[in-house]
Amino acid sequence: MQTSSAKRLATPTIENVPAWQPKPAKGSEESACGAREERSLELCENLLDVVAALFNVSGRELRKSGRSTLGVARVRQIAMYVAHVTLQLNMTDIGRGFGRDRTTVVHARHLIEDLRDDDDFDRVVAVTERVAMAAFGNRVGA
Repeated sequence: MQTSSAKRLATPTIENVPAWQPKPAKGSEESACGAREERSLELCENLLDVVAALFNVSGRELRKSGRSTLGVARVRQIAMYVAHVTLQLNMTDIGRGFGRDRTTVVHARHLIEDLRDDDDFDRVVAVTERVAMAAFGNRVGA
């Protein structure tokens, strides 16, 4: 007659042995996330400099927290759109890089997509995308 403890100790078989997987090094997930975030912040900073020069807008104005004039806000929205669509950054990282909330980035993306129905505006955004890809294409998806 088996005791209750003997019933619990089953003979190991392939079916009941969990697959071995190496444990990630302590802090490796955090460091990978930190490296991605740092890379995203750097890309956003550099992209802000590029669009400031491209649109002849003050980089300080683009980085300023709070509300801006329509022209400055529109340039920032184009930059957020390009950061997401062309540079493939996620919305949270873009928000951090631009000193804004993720939902502001979502709004910017939707707004720019809608405004691209206008051919002239679409050409402006397309040029911005090409410039960003030429400047940062080697760092996309890295």
